[in-house]
Formats: sequence, C-alpha cells, structure tokens
Amino acid sequence: MNETLLNASLFHFLRSSPSPFHAAATLAEQLRESGFIRLREDEFWSLTPGSSYYLLRENAGLVAFRLGTACTAEDGFRMLATHCDSPGLQIKPRADRPSGSYLQLGVEVYGGPLLNPWFDRNLSIAGRACCRLADGRLQTLLIDFARPLLVIPSLAVHFDRTANENRTVNAQNHLAPIIAQAVNNQLPNFQQILRNQLANHNPDLQIEEILGFELFCYDIQQPVFSGLDNEFISSGRLDNLLSCLVAARAVIDAGHSHNLLFFCANHEENGSVSSSGARGAFLESVLERIVPEPQSRRIALARSFLVSVDNAHAVHPNFKDSSEPQHETLMNGGPVIKINANQRYATNCVSAALFKIFAREAETAVQEFVMRSDMPCGSTIGPLSAARLGVRTVDVGVATLAMHSIRELAGSRDPFLLYRAIRQFLTSTTDIRISA
Repeated sequence: MNETLLNASLFHFLRSSPSPFHAAATLAEQLRESGFIRLREDEFWSLTPGSSYYLLRENAGLVAFRLGTACTAEDGFRMLATHCDSPGLQIKPRADRPSGSYLQLGVEVYGGPLLNPWFDRNLSIAGRACCRLADGRLQTLLIDFARPLLVIPSLAVHFDRTANENRTVNAQNHLAPIIAQAVNNQLPNFQQILRNQLANHNPDLQIEEILGFELFCYDIQQPVFSGLDNEFISSGRLDNLLSCLVAARAVIDAGHSHNLLFFCANHEENGSVSSSGARGAFLESVLERIVPEPQSRRIALARSFLVSVDNAHAVHPNFKDSSEPQHETLMNGGPVIKINANQRYATNCVSAALFKIFAREAETAVQEFVMRSDMPCGSTIGPLSAARLGVRTVDVGVATLAMHSIRELAGSRDPFLLYRAIRQFLTSTTDIRISA
C-alpha cells in the first residue's frame, strides 16, 4: 500500500459512505473480499488460529479480528478503535413539513455539527429503512438518493443587515430543508418518495410498508484534493471515516502473526450510549467469545494495547490564539497523539511512549496535542473503551481543520503516515508489555 493507492481507497470509501450504515457495510465488504469470515452473534462460533473474522451489528457496529499463528489468545491483542458516525442532520420520523407551496423536511441535529455551513449546499439523503415485505418478513434496506435533492436556503442579507456580524441558527426553525414545490396545488408525500426510491433500487422485493427509517442529510459534493500541490483533502465526514478506512486497511495488510482486533463503533458523536457504541457491551461481548475463560481473558487484556483513532485538531492560521502555543499541530505533520489531564483522551505517558516507538520504527514523525487550559476538551471512544476493558490505550488521529463542519480539511499525506504508524504497531516484533 502506498500513498496514492491509500488516498484512492479513502476517496472511494468517502463516496460510498454517506451514512454510518453505509460506512459499516462498506468496511464489512472490504473485509470479506480480503478473506475475513463473517460471524453472527446468534450462532455458535468455531474459531481457528490464523483465520480472520468479522461481525456486523445492524446499527452500524463492526468488529473484526485475527487470531495470530505465532501466539495464543492470552498473549494479548493489538487493537484499533474508531467510529463511523459524523455530526449532521437526521430526518425526523414524521418528516413532512408543508409550508405554503413548499414541502420541507423536519430535521434533528445529530451530534455537534457547525450549523452555518449547511446553508445553501446541495444535499442528498442516505441511511436505512425497515420495511415489511409482501411475505410478512421485516427487512432493513440501505438507501441513498445520491443526487442533489435538498437545500436549506439562507435568509438574504437584505432582510438581516447584521447577518455577517452575529447570525445565530435556531435548530427547530431555521434548518428545515426544501425538497419539493407543489404541482397543481399538490405536495408530494415523503413516505411515498422514500417508497419509490426503495422500489427502484430493490426491484426484486415487494415492499408492503415502510415501518421506520434512520436517514441523514449529506453534502453531495465529492471529496477532492486541493492546494497548489494537492497537499490537502477536502471532504465531508473526514471525522471519522478517514480513521475507519486507514485502520481497516492496516488490519487487512498486517499479516497473521499477532492477535489483531478492529472495533468500529457508532454513535460516538452523541455520547456512545447504544448497543453499538463504546459505552455498550458490544466489544466486551466479542472478547468474551474469543477468550471464554474469565481469567485467561483478563490476562489477554492486561497484555493488550489499544490505539483509539479519531481526527485531531490542526492549528487554524486565522485563529492561532485558539490553540495551545507549545503544541502546534500541522496538517501533513504526521499522526497526532492527543493528551488531556482530565482523561478526555485515554493517553498516558506509557501508551504515548509505545506509540512513539512504533511510529519511529515506521520512520514517521508524530505530533502532540493538548487543548488550551481555559477551553473545554472534546473526547473520543478511547477513554470509554479503556474504562470498560481496562486495556492500555493511546488516542491518536490526523490533524484536521473545520472539524464538524459539513466539509472538513486534512493533509493528503497524513492518511498514509497514519497507516504506516499503525500498521507498524500491528506487525512489529516489539513487545507491547511494559514492566512497572
């Protein structure tokens, strides 16, 4: 894997993953094509050393693992953790919101997005729907309209002369996108729009009824390189799909010597409290089945190391005072180790030291990030996973600008630099155990 191939794979993944459900399904397909065997939670497992496995929960949680040929389960796991959801706008269950001759859709804010960049963008809709088929079965179907469909128009400056000084966004009143205008005084119905789309893309299924859906608005603009020398990547959902793709490729390419595990969680952006979130027991339940004997499992976790991979903040050239002056992180500067005294990140001096060793072996520079002392710090699934499992953990990611915007910016060299460091972690002969 080289930088060009990895970035091409990243762009394909970003285009294929307009919702967390699509992201998890795309990762699962990549794993399957690379020889990973699918497991199901409602079936018995028979695991073989040297083999690779994955399982996918219906609400976009994924775990993949490989049992090493040169070790036992008690030797511990080299683990990666990411999340596949991004902040945005989720469509409400009763979506229709007629307003005069327009049909708008009611939306709810998911996570903590920057809201102003959502105005005047060409938006589409993607996610999943749960349907009752003609034979009575329930089936969940992925859906992606994959074309410009919605717009949230700004209020013209003529009606708000202070718009460029202090315009606030009311999430209830200002964010409803326009999807259609009445024809012959008749407005379309969103349920019927959705049903037509599902029928067109699933012609072999007889869909009797749509019983529910989880749908998100997303920017239809594709990822691009930017900058004079193509040194930047501009795209939606870089946080945290970039980490998901890099981690999955590193696990696929890592060989069969060590025990490896990749956890891709959902719902990180709104607290991780779900059956596929890091506060849930998904990862723990998988480990219980890989290593059923409790004492052996505790030994394995004590000998394991987890790298939590989630985008980091780059210093903003227009707002340098927002960053800690002694810890400036730059795009294309290599992976960022994230540190917080109050454990908003799980990094400690031991886990940071281990990651620096693997990055050095990969001839990859690392950076260190801390928030200003007078500003609150965000968090990741790193501390949550570390707390549940008791496993040594480091938080890392690539430096990013405009995080949580509808379109984010990262360095075009950083995905490969991150890949190189974490692949070295997965393959290195360096012992991940450190004596107290």
